[in-house]
Amino acid sequence: MPRTARASAGDVIYHVINRGNRRATVFHEPADYVAFVRLVARANERLPMRVLGYCLMPNHFHLVLWPHRDGDLSRWMQWLLTAHVRRYHRVRGTTGRIWQGRFKAFAIQSDGHLLAVLRYVERNPLRAGLVKQAEAWRWSSVAALGGGVGTVLLDDWPVPRPGDWLRRVNGEPEGPEALARLRVSVIRGAPYGEEGWARRTAAILGVESSLRPCGRPSAGTPMFTSPGRPNLPVPIGSRAPGGSD
Repeated sequence: MPRTARASAGDVIYHVINRGNRRATVFHEPADYVAFVRLVARANERLPMRVLGYCLMPNHFHLVLWPHRDGDLSRWMQWLLTAHVRRYHRVRGTTGRIWQGRFKAFAIQSDGHLLAVLRYVERNPLRAGLVKQAEAWRWSSVAALGGGVGTVLLDDWPVPRPGDWLRRVNGEPEGPEALARLRVSVIRGAPYGEEGWARRTAAILGVESSLRPCGRPSAGTPMFTSPGRPNLPVPIGSRAPGGSD
């Protein structure tokens, strides 16, 4: 699998995800979520990072990050995850691996594709059936729109936030093709955007292989168009790493 974060370029927006080892629960109680959010703030004090959105789920997290300089994403995430693991073991008296491994990340084009990713991230608790309204999940950036926590962490988006954003997040689920395209990027680390942009970005990041077809689909497997290459086979219902999505 491509390791996009190792040579992360600055001024490119990324969707970052990691999940608990063997899908184990990582955030057990409210204090665990609070501690992670505080570590994000501390990471920003050490190395400034633009945080556009996030969602913490019981066994995984999503972050939408916009680093300033080359290599910032890797350095920022390394500190965050190391600090979190130390805190986890100290509080719970445990040892061993907490996360499944190195985080995964894919680049996002800063247009409507970014809005699609942010909606995907903030809809996670809704898709998982944890809440009836996305803003009711306290550990997500969309909670800020409903009076929740986390407003101090968020930076301005490079594209205008739609005035009906909350309604969009809580609206109809993504169609199977749109969801499959997003999950291809999550699973393969493929840049998410228009084809030309995706190819150029993949070349900059050294992840051209993420845009290549996975092979011939099995009989009955629908074919969807990936952001970077047409006719990339993605089975309906394929799950992204990290629990629900």
